[in-house]
Amino acid sequence: EVQLQASGGGLVQAGGSLRLSCAVSGLSLDDSAIGWFRQAPGKEREGLSFISNVGGSSKYYAESVKGRFTISSNNAKNTVYLEMSSLKPDDTAVYYCASSWFKTAQAMAQMGPTDYDYRGEGTLVTVSS
Repeated sequence: EVQLQASGGGLVQAGGSLRLSCAVSGLSLDDSAIGWFRQAPGKEREGLSFISNVGGSSKYYAESVKGRFTISSNNAKNTVYLEMSSLKPDDTAVYYCASSWFKTAQAMAQMGPTDYDYRGEGTLVTVSS
């Protein structure tokens, strides 16, 4: 059984930082793209960042987070991280990790969040002004 468990959310002031973790079980990080999307109240789901070793190492960042968020993975721990800095109130959302089999990061970025193979429960990030 594949499980993705997101953690690390919380309340932070604007300009602050948080690190989200996605603990993955039931699949290898070498066989799937893993990444993060978010959903804010009243807004569409937004794919943020993905990482993959399929066909070589690849990463993707949405324009809204490029330069502020960094995705990384620890294959030994089967965990993917999202380091978030320079947080803004607009970053307030529930953050989810997800995976898709045999995809590069860019290919997963082209998919809609409803098309991912697996999705974990979200973790709430609240950025106060």
